[in-house]
Amino acid sequence: MPLPKEGPATGDAAVCTRCGAANRVRLFPAAFARPAGARPEAAAEGEAACFDHPGKRAVAACQQCGRFVCQLCAVGFGGETWCPSCVAAGSGRARAASPATSLTLFDSIVLTIPFAALVFWPLTALTAPCTITLAAMTWKKPLSPVRRWRWRFLAGIGVSLLQLGLWVWAIGYLVARIATGR
Repeated sequence: MPLPKEGPATGDAAVCTRCGAANRVRLFPAAFARPAGARPEAAAEGEAACFDHPGKRAVAACQQCGRFVCQLCAVGFGGETWCPSCVAAGSGRARAASPATSLTLFDSIVLTIPFAALVFWPLTALTAPCTITLAAMTWKKPLSPVRRWRWRFLAGIGVSLLQLGLWVWAIGYLVARIATGR
């Protein structure tokens, strides 16, 4: 139920007309000021207007897409303000995390694994084939909502192939030494 305007305007507790509960509301003085000749919800000259209702004054910007929204369109969710389009895009289940942070960046993983394995270099015998397999399996997956290139995949595959080549060379060298008896 809307509270009577007398309580918030005077700074006294406003009493709910339905349940009788006392509510203390603190508002900025601008909430009571009205532009001359304009409705309180109408956008005045130079004010931001709602994306969906161009004649209404915007009260916030959507935390996801940045669109301005009026009081009618503003959806409070998880401490943020969202527009109806972003809530609908979440299939009615708006999520607090933005979609960009929930994507797995496989290209960065493929690049990191071979270099991280160098700390314990014997692990490169296992991580190099795993890195190449991961790169092959995830090559076609979306990288990110922003444009990214696949150079990380190529660099990770290149380092892994180099590691595998060094393992083949080292094993071949040892086998040749043992066969010659040196």
